[in-house]
Amino acid sequence: MNFVNVEPTLENYWRAIILFGKNTASYKFALAKSLIDISLDSQSDLIPLEDLALPYAMHLCEHLKHSPKQITANSSLFLEACTNFNKGKISESDLVDMTVQKGFNHVLNRFHIVNTKAMHEKFYDVINEDFFIDERKHKKGIRLTENLFRLFYLYDYTADTLNQETESRWNLVEKAWELKLNKNLIAVEFDQETKQLFTHDTTHRRISITSSRSALNGYQKSKCFYCFQEINLTVAHDMLAEVDHFFPHVLKPDVTTAGCCRPVNVDGVWNLVLACQNCNRGENGKFAQVPTISLLERLHTRNEYLICSDHPLKETLMIQTGKKPDERKKFLQKSYNFSKERLIFDWQPKYQVSNIF
Repeated sequence: MNFVNVEPTLENYWRAIILFGKNTASYKFALAKSLIDISLDSQSDLIPLEDLALPYAMHLCEHLKHSPKQITANSSLFLEACTNFNKGKISESDLVDMTVQKGFNHVLNRFHIVNTKAMHEKFYDVINEDFFIDERKHKKGIRLTENLFRLFYLYDYTADTLNQETESRWNLVEKAWELKLNKNLIAVEFDQETKQLFTHDTTHRRISITSSRSALNGYQKSKCFYCFQEINLTVAHDMLAEVDHFFPHVLKPDVTTAGCCRPVNVDGVWNLVLACQNCNRGENGKFAQVPTISLLERLHTRNEYLICSDHPLKETLMIQTGKKPDERKKFLQKSYNFSKERLIFDWQPKYQVSNIF
């Protein structure tokens, strides 16, 4: 069974940074959101650190209001300054000064590193390779690359989608830190009504984490899981992605089934995909039918791809489906057997564009 072949597009490179970059602090997410902000407004490719400092710090200040844990280390002078700004103890200019001094110490060098290697496609440069100078020291800034403008400036919908995905990833990571749970123990669940992912704290209190659409979309590259047509995350958009249960929601247990058999855990993250409206509930939509074996293989590939990411969803998937690949295959086969025996009919999209994943 083949795994996902990641296409070398600019969106792929961006998502690799957000999904697979090392997470010891949330600075990467704040920088990513700041780069999106700047790419939509800037008229120059040279961005002084003072201009980058305010949007960068403000993204962190906003998250600190609801999630004080933003780093795995015990302390940070930069985050302390952000907290003091929120409390009104320092001015905006003081926050900018501290951000320039302390906020960019490591993140600018590490942003493009994925799985210990530096990507060859970058969204900004700190070293001017033509003159062999460090832009931070020589020009007091960083130089945005054409990649950043191509990715965000030309297509507003790309900026909105990737901004939501970055926010979603940030929420998941900080929630794992905040709950002080070993990441191997955190379990994420799905709320059918709100379309939100949530978890529980140590007192079993339910905590909403993030939108399931934005959490799942990075792996589907804004394409329908079934037919690969374009989907969108904007709520009012005609092509809004719909959260679909791969094995239909009708299999969820109720008072008549709970005691007689062990049904499929349909609300598990492993069973959630994003679909276009036609595939989900159109004239030839899936509804309460069971996807074909070829689509089951695609689901397995998607889940294995998620598990390759150092991400709270990885641990949730392993909790729900098995620790080893063979266990996860057996789990999916059992779920398929259970579903097909009860729902009888299988389904696949009538039309499909070229495979994307």
